Amino acid sequence: MITPTPTVYSVNELNGYVKQILDNDENLKYIFVTGEISNFKAHYSGHLYLTLKDEKAAVKAVMFAGNASKLRFMPENGMKILAFGTVSLFPRDGSYQFYISDMQPDGVGALSIAFEQLKKKLEAEGLFSPIHKKPIPRFPQRVGVITSETGAAVQDIFNVLSRRFPSAQVVLRPTKVQGDGAARDIAEAIKEFNKSDAADVLIVGRGGGSIEDLWAFNEEIVARAVFESKIPIISAVGHETDYTICDFVSDLRAPTPSAAAELAVPDKMELKGELLACKQHLFGILKNTIANERSKLRFIEQKDVMRNPVTRIYDNRKELIYISERLENLTINVVNDNKNKLGALAGKLDALSPLGVVSRGYALAENKGKLVKSTADVSVGDDITLKVSDGTVTAKVLCINEG
Repeated sequence: MITPTPTVYSVNELNGYVKQILDNDENLKYIFVTGEISNFKAHYSGHLYLTLKDEKAAVKAVMFAGNASKLRFMPENGMKILAFGTVSLFPRDGSYQFYISDMQPDGVGALSIAFEQLKKKLEAEGLFSPIHKKPIPRFPQRVGVITSETGAAVQDIFNVLSRRFPSAQVVLRPTKVQGDGAARDIAEAIKEFNKSDAADVLIVGRGGGSIEDLWAFNEEIVARAVFESKIPIISAVGHETDYTICDFVSDLRAPTPSAAAELAVPDKMELKGELLACKQHLFGILKNTIANERSKLRFIEQKDVMRNPVTRIYDNRKELIYISERLENLTINVVNDNKNKLGALAGKLDALSPLGVVSRGYALAENKGKLVKSTADVSVGDDITLKVSDGTVTAKVLCINEG
């Protein structure tokens, strides 16, 4: 019996041989495959990477940019599609995958439908409204963390918090983040923190994954607990492109757990920089103030009054004497002017005085205390009084001649 000599292949040759078999198999060319999209990623190059799965199996798939640019919709996780393409092998890592030329939606994934339904319901109730968003404290003393104690997310959060703001106390409440009971565990953790007032801000989240992996954060029980929390909550679920109901209800959404830690606390180095800037600013103000005051002092010191204060006293004394003499002269002039005015007014008053008229030989006649100005002021037989310069004379009216 002749034993055949086995062929020895390199890994590259083996993968190339298998690829050739797959490429030459007519049953694997231009076929239709139906399944639900998971682990979808739109690369910046335009290529689309995804996994097609059903209840029992999954296969990796790729759609290159040339074909992807012709799509009229954007694929997403949970979407059920009917894809057309070929099966081949990627030699570099030895895995076979489905190369999609075209795809069409084939219904909508059950989880995606549930997500949209709950989102619309909670949004209508106002749980996403900005008016309910609580501010994140700038200097929290205690940071609560709700996540799995074994995942990479918790280490990322702890590393960032300890680096940025080591004075803050970190309180971890380990929870399930996927699978049965995870949503209830997360909600209970939020309620426990609020009941004991154990933190100033909470970080709730986990690392990335498929829509199934992140589904606990899309449950209504978690959304209600986040909304009712009196402690501000930062949601940090998945990667930057992953969105959950928890993100919409929370007070602040972070694209990753590490980013959530950065949003929760200030950076000690930035704070030191701010303090240093304030110190330098205050020092500059103080320095300028001192320089200005010294300049004022030097200016004052150069004045004559500071160099020879006695001279200033003599000058002021001379000025005072001059002002005093001027005031005295002005006073004398005012008094003399007023005396002259008074004399002139007295002369006018004397000229107009009835007594002056009487002194020149005239008399004033009064009848019963009233001055007699006309014949109508007296009657025959009236006793009248005549005022002369040196006294009065009583006379009787004997007759009245008019005209």
